[in-house]
Amino acid sequence: MKSESVKPAKSVDSIKETLMENYYMFESETIQLAHGNGGALTGHLIRTVFLKKFENQYLYELGDSAILPLDKSALELPNNAQIAFTTDSFVVNPIFFPGGDIGKLAVCGTLNDLAMIGAKPKFLSCGFIIEEGFEIKSLERIVESMQDASKEAEVLFVAGDTKVVEKGSAHKIFINTSGIGFFDNLNQPIKSTIEQGDEILINGTMGDHGIAVLSARDNFGLETTIESDCASLYPLVQALRQNGVEIKFLRDATRGGVATVLNEVAKKFNIGVLIYENLLPISSEVREVCEILGFDPLYIANEGKMIIIVKMGMGDKALEVLRKHPLGKNASKIGSIVDDHPQKVVLETFIKGKRLVDLLVSDQFPRIC
Repeated sequence: MKSESVKPAKSVDSIKETLMENYYMFESETIQLAHGNGGALTGHLIRTVFLKKFENQYLYELGDSAILPLDKSALELPNNAQIAFTTDSFVVNPIFFPGGDIGKLAVCGTLNDLAMIGAKPKFLSCGFIIEEGFEIKSLERIVESMQDASKEAEVLFVAGDTKVVEKGSAHKIFINTSGIGFFDNLNQPIKSTIEQGDEILINGTMGDHGIAVLSARDNFGLETTIESDCASLYPLVQALRQNGVEIKFLRDATRGGVATVLNEVAKKFNIGVLIYENLLPISSEVREVCEILGFDPLYIANEGKMIIIVKMGMGDKALEVLRKHPLGKNASKIGSIVDDHPQKVVLETFIKGKRLVDLLVSDQFPRIC
């Protein structure tokens, strides 16, 4: 009996190619639990969504950690150079809002944490916790927003992680970002040494981000043109330093708003803070919404505004520098450090009365992040 010839087995690589081709035929439009199992779906998601936007030489290795250069001469760092490291998590609801989304928020929020201590942002990592059923198109939109924000700030995503949880275990998507920044000869760590007479500034209108997010919620029924102020603030910090402004303190006024930052300053340094209602920059639309809903703009979140305390006598120079930049065109000098009422923040009202601006015990409106 004549034996049949045995066909040669396919190579392992060709089998893998066939499997992936078959997978592409059934590509999902939503996130599945299998996208988080570390297998073929995970690899495809990484290649087609994350690497596609975040591509750089550090990510291409796809290792468990990124190996980063610390060539001080190439980075223009002094021999005693230090690095700054920060991490933050973002859970905003809704994830898309006028002027931004959770992706842009994650990038700018983390970069601003570095900038507030005087560090130049350089590298980012990102971790995604994604709910089963989340639309991949929405994920791509978020990742593209993150890439746009990081590219504008000249920073690179060098590491990441993705987890998928069962439907109902998360609100669509949560993002954790960590950032690394460097200090160089110009950008040394900001050492907070606040004294009586130091001047307090903010780089623009208050409350835009918080009201923009609230307006995107259907249950509030707000119709406004307000957009989030979400932005990376390092260029402003750099401009102030390059122009010789002596910065005593920086803090971005995010959750809890301006009032919370100023209370932290008063208590930490055992000093008094005096601010003036007629100097607070608030857009007419934000003011109107706050009056209708009974909110105080001093406590509303911002994502592109920082409290800047400069040496006494340098406030006008700081204002001049800030107002030359798009992120500081509405900058205002809002108050000063005083020796009265230590550990307290006092507001002088339009009618020259005074009221205490204390820390909130509970949220004045539903949490937005």
